[in-house]
Amino acid sequence: MASGTTSKTFMWGIMGLLIVGLGGFGATNLSGNITRVGSVGDEDIDVNEYARALQQDIRAIEAQTGSAMTFDQVLAAGVDRAALGRLIGQAALDNEAAKLGLSIGDENLSQQIVQIDAFQGANGFDRESYRFALNQAGLSEIEFEGQMRADTVRAILQGAVVTGAPMPSAYADTLIGFAGERRDFTWALLSAADLMTAQVEPTEEQLTKFHADNAADFTSPAKKRLTYVWLSPDALVAGIDVDEERITALYEERKDQFIVAERRLVERLIYSDAAAADAAKAALDAGEKDFETLVADRGLDLADVDMGDVTAASLGVAGADVFALDGTGVVGPVETTLGPALFRVNGVLPGSETSLDEAREELHAELASDAARRQIDRVAEDLDDLLAGGATLEELEGEGGAVLSSIDWHAGSEEEIAGYADFRSAALAAKDGDYPEVIRLDDGGIAALRWEANIDAALQPLEEVRDAVTAAYKAEQINIGLAAQGEIMVNQLVQGAGMAELGLTARPEADMIRSDFISEAPAGLIDEVFKMQDGGVTVIRGTDSVAIVKLDAIKGPDENDAEVTGFRTLLAQQGDAGISDDLYAAYARAIQDQAGIYLDQTALNAVHANFR
Repeated sequence: MASGTTSKTFMWGIMGLLIVGLGGFGATNLSGNITRVGSVGDEDIDVNEYARALQQDIRAIEAQTGSAMTFDQVLAAGVDRAALGRLIGQAALDNEAAKLGLSIGDENLSQQIVQIDAFQGANGFDRESYRFALNQAGLSEIEFEGQMRADTVRAILQGAVVTGAPMPSAYADTLIGFAGERRDFTWALLSAADLMTAQVEPTEEQLTKFHADNAADFTSPAKKRLTYVWLSPDALVAGIDVDEERITALYEERKDQFIVAERRLVERLIYSDAAAADAAKAALDAGEKDFETLVADRGLDLADVDMGDVTAASLGVAGADVFALDGTGVVGPVETTLGPALFRVNGVLPGSETSLDEAREELHAELASDAARRQIDRVAEDLDDLLAGGATLEELEGEGGAVLSSIDWHAGSEEEIAGYADFRSAALAAKDGDYPEVIRLDDGGIAALRWEANIDAALQPLEEVRDAVTAAYKAEQINIGLAAQGEIMVNQLVQGAGMAELGLTARPEADMIRSDFISEAPAGLIDEVFKMQDGGVTVIRGTDSVAIVKLDAIKGPDENDAEVTGFRTLLAQQGDAGISDDLYAAYARAIQDQAGIYLDQTALNAVHANFR
């Protein structure tokens, strides 16, 4: 039976996957009376086929993760169910194909097999290679050709189901119409400096009411009171002596970091003989040709002659001439081991030298920090032992330099100790009854903490947050005043006044889309603009300013924009694929339900036993 383009694509994909899997995945064979693990309709699911599929999936996961899986992990991850589900789907297609009378002839099958790379010899298809590959996979020719025939028929059937069901264009049109819609508008900003009404200091009554009405803004978060000991490398560095010989040795070890040779960005154009090189340089000096033309004359691209950034030493005998050039330009011809060459210098990367005296402080700090971390490692073992023996944090104070302190910790704590991720994790988990444990910090330090109490969230007294309440009250009054002032101006604009007449600085914006952002504008301005009707004027409030906005035009997506056309193509492809997947999934469920599924748990258990 002939197949179309879609079926052929499926077929080649399936054959490729099958041959990739030949390398050892078929070595599992089960003997005895068990021949199947289940069936769909009249189609059996072969026991060895299930074993091979399961083995292949396990090895694929192990290759991805780089670690072996126990069979308990295989079962927990559902690998067995995935492999079985795949075979159930294949059996359902085989059963349906048999009912429909679908098949491929021997000639078509032969043409497919002889084109598979794994079976090729020096002169094309090689039967011995064919037999060897199948033997390695644990398959007979009859089994493999049966699988090939079945895979091809499945592909034909699957292609017939999913082909010719494109997503309606309205899908992409609607999404593009929303995401790519453009708006032109003019806006002006009103800030506190533009407020026409004078600010008045709030009364005590106003502050008290504002404090109560906005209690959430002045409520301290729930906290945990923690006692902790902490030992950091920085606390020990000052008391650590570093031998001068170690500083010198580290400097010598890192010398290439402290003494950096000058480098130049160089291109090298090699000629076959001196005469050709001289002629090229003469043409360059006379202005008859530029360096790019000389490169092209040699049949090369600039990428072919680019040496990148090089040192004088790396250029060998040519180094002295190239690095003698003051700045950029072309030097040569210069004799090289490859022949006479012209060198073009495109840039100079100056060298630098940091003396031992200049680097001493940095090296001393590094060595001292390393020593401090090693010292802390030893102290950590001692603290572990002491805590295990029942010592309290108070008794650990001073051990190796450890400092005792406390913190009322919450997620927003800004104390230095709260900056460590491992301390934050331990603080979050800390609860009554926990025993302190040594915590390793990311800078090499250590800490241990103890829960003391939970502190509930609480409204802070007005006296403690008076300045913050006053500032927030004033900001709100400014915002209210600006909004009222803006509404008056909106009415004037609607009646025909211009922004300039009202003393506003107009800011025109064109072709703005929903994802655009204007840093100076109140947050949410773009969202509000896309809610406006054409010609509308409105006030958009921010936290400390308001914007007066006039919508000038509503326009559709720019169909000449490459991003829009690319997005439209992508949406159409995704939509087509989604419909195809949904159609096939529905079809697969239907033919499975119609045919009926039988699973032999005893047979499945027997297969699984071989993997344990």
